[in-house]
Amino acid sequence: MEELRKLPSVDRLLREGAIRALAEEHGHDLTVEAVRQALDLARQGILAGGTCPPTEELVEMARASLQALLRPTLRPVINATGVIIHTNLGRAPLSAEARAAMEAAARGYSNLEYDLEAGRRGSRYIHAEELLCRLTGAEAALVVNNNAGAVLLILSALARGREVIISRGQLVEIGGGFRIPDVMRQSGARLVEVGTTNRTYLEDYEEAIGEDTALLMRVHRSNFRLTGFVHEPSLGELVELGRRHGLDVVDDLGSGALLDTSAYGLAHEPTMQESIAQGAALASASGDKLLGGPQAGIIVGRGDLIARLKRHPLTRALRVDKTTLAGLQATLLHYLKGEAEEKIPVWRMIATPLEAIRERAEVWAERLREAGAPASVVDGRSAVGGGSLPGETLPTKLVAIEADSPDELARRLRLGDPPVIGRIEGDRLLLDPRTVLEGEDELLLEAVRRAL
Repeated sequence: MEELRKLPSVDRLLREGAIRALAEEHGHDLTVEAVRQALDLARQGILAGGTCPPTEELVEMARASLQALLRPTLRPVINATGVIIHTNLGRAPLSAEARAAMEAAARGYSNLEYDLEAGRRGSRYIHAEELLCRLTGAEAALVVNNNAGAVLLILSALARGREVIISRGQLVEIGGGFRIPDVMRQSGARLVEVGTTNRTYLEDYEEAIGEDTALLMRVHRSNFRLTGFVHEPSLGELVELGRRHGLDVVDDLGSGALLDTSAYGLAHEPTMQESIAQGAALASASGDKLLGGPQAGIIVGRGDLIARLKRHPLTRALRVDKTTLAGLQATLLHYLKGEAEEKIPVWRMIATPLEAIRERAEVWAERLREAGAPASVVDGRSAVGGGSLPGETLPTKLVAIEADSPDELARRLRLGDPPVIGRIEGDRLLLDPRTVLEGEDELLLEAVRRAL
């Protein structure tokens, strides 16, 4: 085709001044790749019935291709969904102190595994262990990469080749298709299900205990709720049953609360300190849910059992790095100082008064109306999210933007810089100030104005 013959060669485009400037800034190889992509796109357009783009357009196509190639895929977004611990948006945002601690640890060397006083090799576990013990009342603690890893390690170390008894109603799926029974089987433990989905009695556990029983296990249903005709024994009852038979109870708490959620108008979420006080031999939880720290799997409990976990080969495979430990330590210090509600974003969002949210929403709506957007303030609900407190919501105020195509408006906001994520209800795009971090208001308003 005549139009195809008009396409310049790669070498010809590389001699263009603008392309040479790109090569000087980003390197020859990446620039060549971008030029080839631009020519391929132009070729496809010609084959579809178009004409050969002018050289200037090909240069811009190469520039755009190079920018897309170099743009990080993991990007900060503004969460205006009202879901506080948004699993798809990275779960818990960190406090300023936690971020600073992680940056300081990443900047250079640290005493991660070095005892400064003794002048010899130390343990990475000490950096969070003492704080976790103080906050939960446990004898010892261990931090691994996430809570699924914590459960896998516990069962591998304490129950491999033996039986673990669990209520059928607690065999949850934890997200991404990963299910507690699968994690348990991967550990080499044999799963013994007792009771029914909605009703399990202490007698069901007792009847299942045998010579091969290694542990009794409770899994807190942190991402769904059973209501109606339901029953299950309390953790304390399980612990007493275990004592009568010489068995330990492991408590998988999931969301990792250290504060009482009922004080904020929410249902009570079991805390790690309550689990230890009620006699669980080990309790595990996530670091990046209600705890409000970096991703981690936290295990607290009896010293002899934690020592066995530390010696297990899986511990090295599941261990966390220096930045995670630094961020977790800074987060735990907020609890120790009694400042979690003020410093940790998750708790600050949960505790934000409705009136403060209303004032912020009204400012947004007024600014957007000045820009020509049909914006108003309406009542709504925020969710805790992140597999925590299922069905529990907080009253909020939303900024509602009327749109002919709210889906298209939401798409433009997602593809903006920074991306803004809201939610759609009918013919309106809804933005919840509760989950928009301090300092993001102007960025959000400008993003909405550009997307209108």
